[in-house]
Amino acid sequence: MGKKLVMAQKRGETRALCLGVAMVVCAAITYYILGTTVLPLYLKSVWTLESTCHLIETNIKDHDEVEGKKVPQYPCLWVNVSAMGRWAMLYHTEDTRDQNQQCSYIPSNLDNYQMALADVKKVRANFHEQQAFYCFSAPQVNETSVVYRRLYGPQVLLFSFFWPTFLLTGGLLIIAMVKLNRSLSILAAQR
Repeated sequence: MGKKLVMAQKRGETRALCLGVAMVVCAAITYYILGTTVLPLYLKSVWTLESTCHLIETNIKDHDEVEGKKVPQYPCLWVNVSAMGRWAMLYHTEDTRDQNQQCSYIPSNLDNYQMALADVKKVRANFHEQQAFYCFSAPQVNETSVVYRRLYGPQVLLFSFFWPTFLLTGGLLIIAMVKLNRSLSILAAQR
């Protein structure tokens, strides 16, 4: 009976140790992936100054030719950024600026012009309801654009690294508990 109990205990310890090591390895792989994808985007982001923006003007431009097909132009919003003290172009995110520098907001549905126009009008109405709002500007003096929402801010970085940290902590805790259990069982066997 005692031999069967010891063998079952060894199998359970081995499985728990394998689980802990697998969790640590998965956390390390996730840290590597996040360190090569999310972290450089966070470090490259220049939109670090939180400012108060005041709406000056919104325009919904008509059609424009992009890559051979007609797509709607989107509302180009000009805002006054209090931190900079000058007029600036508002972009929805950092990627919006890279996609089309003439537009502030690009709707998700580009295939249907009427749906895209309705989406743009809804966003325009939201900006008209709230004349002052928070935005992010770059610390450069000559920057003439601001971002409404940061894609690669500290919250995204914290959320991205939370689960791998939880996985690493859980794996290390399991390994420590198995080692502690082994040492306590050795002490108990010696008495």
